[in-house]
Amino acid sequence: MVDDCALFALIRAMSRRIPNLDLLFAALADPTRRAILTMLLEDDMAVTDVAAPFAISLAAISKHLAILAEAGLISQEKRGRLKWCKLEPTAMRAATTWMQGFGQFEPLDLDDFERFLQAELTAPVSSGQVLRDPSVE
Repeated sequence: MVDDCALFALIRAMSRRIPNLDLLFAALADPTRRAILTMLLEDDMAVTDVAAPFAISLAAISKHLAILAEAGLISQEKRGRLKWCKLEPTAMRAATTWMQGFGQFEPLDLDDFERFLQAELTAPVSSGQVLRDPSVE
């Protein structure tokens, strides 16, 4: 069994080896951007077509697209007078590789983990209790 300190050290080391991982996960964190990626699974789309189903401005969609492009998840090119977006599926490879590293550890029951977190977050902190980060030991 791997202790917490070794796990945190492994995660930090893997994150340093994959520099765009933070950008990738930040881009995927937003539900609008995930919906855009889902739309682009079907085919390349013009920016105006990407914006159509959303109740936000074209400028806001453009910002979302810029974040996706910066993370390498999409590419954009001008075709005539329109700007087109294309999904770059190989961009997910870095995240997939990083997440597969966790396969060597025991499977995590996310329901139990959620109950544990809920109990920890709602439990009162006693006056003498000190909260510590296990990676700082």
